[in-house]
Amino acid sequence: MSALAPYLARKQAVLAQRQADFQAAPEKAVVKLKASSWVAGNTGARPVRMGEIVFVTDSAPALAGHALGPTAPEMLLGALASCLIHTYLIQAVLLALPLDHVELEVRGNLDMTAVIGLPSDQLPRITDIVYIARVQSSASPDDIARLHDAVDSTCPVLNTLRLPGVVTRAEE
Repeated sequence: MSALAPYLARKQAVLAQRQADFQAAPEKAVVKLKASSWVAGNTGARPVRMGEIVFVTDSAPALAGHALGPTAPEMLLGALASCLIHTYLIQAVLLALPLDHVELEVRGNLDMTAVIGLPSDQLPRITDIVYIARVQSSASPDDIARLHDAVDSTCPVLNTLRLPGVVTRAEE
C-alpha cells in the first residue's frame, strides 16, 4: 500500500460527494475567495488573512524588511506549488492512479529594477516560472504522463497565471 493510499481513499469519497453536490446545484461550484493584508505598525511587515488563517509576509532586509515571512512574489510561487500538489492528488484519484509521494518545486525570476524606482522598459513581474514535479508511483510511465497532462489542464492557479484575467481596483 502506498503512503498516500489512506488519504487518497478519503479524497476519493469527498470528490464523489462534491461531484454530486455540484451536479445537483451547479452554483455551488463557484467558491468566493478573499484575502486581505495591512501594514503592521512601523515594522513594514504585512500580515495576510486568507480564510481563517493569518500569517506574516515581509521584505528582505535589503528592502528595509526584517525577513519575518515570505515576500509576496514568494507567496505567489508558493501558492502555485501548493495548488499543483493538490491538483496532483485530485487527478490521481480521478484517474485511479496510486501515488507514493509527490513533491513540487517552483522557480522564477524577478527583476527588481522598476520595483525600487529605477527606469526600466519592463513592468515588474515574475518571469521564467518553471515547476518540477517529482512523482513516485507504481503506475506506468504512460499513466504518469496522463497525470501530468491532467494537472497541467486543471490546476486553477496555474491556469490563472497562464491565462490571466482582468484584475480591477474597486472603490469602497
